[in-house]
Amino acid sequence: MLINFRKYRSVLLILLALLLVAVGASGLYGWHLYHEVEQRFSGRRWSIPSQIFSDALLLYPGMRIHRPSFSNKLHRLGYRPVKHVPRTRGEMRSTGTAVELFLHDLQLPDDRREGFAVRLRFDRQALVALTRIPSGAPLALVTLEPEQLGFFFGPEREKRELIAIDQLPPWLTGAVLTAEDSRFFEHFGLDWRGIGRAFLANLRSGSIRQGGSTITQQLAKNFFLTSDRTLARKWKEMLLALVIEWRYEKTTILEMYLNEIYLGQNGSVSINGIGEASRFYFGKPARDVTIAEAATLAGLIKSPNTYSPYVDPDRCRQRRDGILGVMHRHGLISAEDYDSARRADVQPAGFTPHPNAASYFVDYISGQLSELYAPEDLASLGLSIYTTLDTQVQEAAETALEKGLARIEAGMPGAVDPAAPREPLQGAVIVMKPQTGAVLAMVGGRDYRLSQFNRVVQARRQAGSTFKVFTYLAALDTHTPISALSNRARTYTVNGKPWQPRNDSALDTPVISLREALAKSVNRATVDLAMQVGMEKVVQTAELFGFSTPLEPYPSLSLGAVDVAPIELARAYCVFPAAGLLPVPIGLRDVYDENSQPLERRHMQVRRIIPPNRAFLMTSLLRSAVLQGTARGLADWGIHFPVAGKTGTTNNSRDAWFVGYTPDILILVWVGYDSGASIHASGAGAALPIWAELARAIPHQITGGDFGIPPGIEERIICSRDGFADFGGTCPETMPEWFLEKNVPEDSALFYHPDSVFKRLMQKFKGTVDDF
Repeated sequence: MLINFRKYRSVLLILLALLLVAVGASGLYGWHLYHEVEQRFSGRRWSIPSQIFSDALLLYPGMRIHRPSFSNKLHRLGYRPVKHVPRTRGEMRSTGTAVELFLHDLQLPDDRREGFAVRLRFDRQALVALTRIPSGAPLALVTLEPEQLGFFFGPEREKRELIAIDQLPPWLTGAVLTAEDSRFFEHFGLDWRGIGRAFLANLRSGSIRQGGSTITQQLAKNFFLTSDRTLARKWKEMLLALVIEWRYEKTTILEMYLNEIYLGQNGSVSINGIGEASRFYFGKPARDVTIAEAATLAGLIKSPNTYSPYVDPDRCRQRRDGILGVMHRHGLISAEDYDSARRADVQPAGFTPHPNAASYFVDYISGQLSELYAPEDLASLGLSIYTTLDTQVQEAAETALEKGLARIEAGMPGAVDPAAPREPLQGAVIVMKPQTGAVLAMVGGRDYRLSQFNRVVQARRQAGSTFKVFTYLAALDTHTPISALSNRARTYTVNGKPWQPRNDSALDTPVISLREALAKSVNRATVDLAMQVGMEKVVQTAELFGFSTPLEPYPSLSLGAVDVAPIELARAYCVFPAAGLLPVPIGLRDVYDENSQPLERRHMQVRRIIPPNRAFLMTSLLRSAVLQGTARGLADWGIHFPVAGKTGTTNNSRDAWFVGYTPDILILVWVGYDSGASIHASGAGAALPIWAELARAIPHQITGGDFGIPPGIEERIICSRDGFADFGGTCPETMPEWFLEKNVPEDSALFYHPDSVFKRLMQKFKGTVDDF
């Protein structure tokens, strides 16, 4: 039977026209997709969250180490215990007095090295030897990598470590191809066998159950499409796959895929890419995974939360072994490797939830970064942000504060019903390097989850007796540590109203030396000194230290009746151990881009505000506060190395302070209620024990050395009872005293007499009321 084409000519022409239109439309749409692919892949392919890192830790023979804190640090860095001598990166073995580590690779922008095995030998809290394994060669210094403190995520909250395909072992790429697309290098983006198989399965089920997607199609879907199972979405996916294959080489497509795929979840953060998954599941870079681990990772791609070794190890193993079998049949691994890999246990490295360490400090750094970078840049540019934080000091500060606050609450009057709702007691801690201003730790409150208010930076609390140091510093031009001050009750007129300072302790001696007055925090003697010096000079001296709070020349200022930010008070005290240099607090150190090129480098900023000899004399006075004064309780808390410092307690015990320092480190502790209610404790009783517990836990930051004596300081022997120089050698009890070179006592007629100071002062102080 012959077909009459003339009869169907018009129909054929219509069909041909429609076909041409469809081909033309597909061509135009393909051209559009080409530009869409080109634009998406030619720029930044992934938004890489910027990472915040702590400072690195330098290990060297002779340093002191708090072993429990050091063990916690190794755990946070991903070192996992093994029973054998460490053989691969991240393995660790403890053998009593020694710790053996196979170090991770160090990848700092200015310091890179491959990992190697090392043995650390301890004698109590001292690291006595550092040697290579197995040679035993001694090492002078080893750098332990920084810890991740946090990330700046975009809305997707994706975390990935980009890898280059030429750095991966062949069994890893082979395992992925085996699991997802064994004919990847044979097709042009579409695998018609797979499509036919999926078509028959979908036809039998009456719905879309299988997609038959190649790796290229999966890449197209992840980058450009939603996960909806529709024919229109599938058609676009196929066109995109063809465009991608036409535009890019196979190895480039595979590399993009390996960096893109979703492989699990760590809390609210998604694990994307083989590089990040290798670290999350096995604690090692992708280039170091074994054949068994490679097959495990490849098996996750199908359904990460179903086959996760953290969720269901047995199902994970079955999936892994199935992939290993196919790899063996296809000749990708030998029979020996196959048997060895199948016998290997499924042993994930273990993980901790996404780090939320040093949250107050991270917020502090974020505030500085917001002045330099937009939020979207921090969430996408993959910056590496290095800070000054010492995580061991941070951990010790958080622990000491929490234990100290709980201890105070347990001893509070009226705490009969622990279940009764009440305001939580709060505290703040900051630890700094005085000479550089580096912030080693910052705890802005008791629990960041309940309160993000950073009391170190944002709070303004009355300074109390910690502010007295500026009155004593202002007096050093005209007074010495043995200068006599009045401790008698006196009334001053302030703005036309009478004001009388009172002492906190029952110190009834009418006369007291300048050194003892500061050591014992005597209010009346301090105000007397301020009146002698002049309040204007006290204000001028305090203003040198950069307080943001306005300072008014009232007598109460000498006793600390002024609100200050704890970070500003800590900075001010840094001047004394730093030989008169006022540092700028530094938390942010360096910022590098994803190619390890520096974008921002912060150097220490200091300026001299007082001479070194005056700074030393103030330290000497504050040493007396620790040895004989209000901070003498430090010895009861196990602090026996040289410390200088000052306690502080405000009216009605609303605030409790202790600021203490060594030649190496300064620690400020504040305790109080946000509402200003009384804590029923002093600085010595509330803040000082927290300081001591923290200091004992960070021996690697405290050498135990004494304060150096600068030029311009002279020592003299004085009578300890009356405080005058023992020129005649007739004093039964003497003590050394420090003086500024220009203020050394020269009165050779002064000899020991028990009433000498008292008689002189009774002649000097005759009035009871001074007008201010």
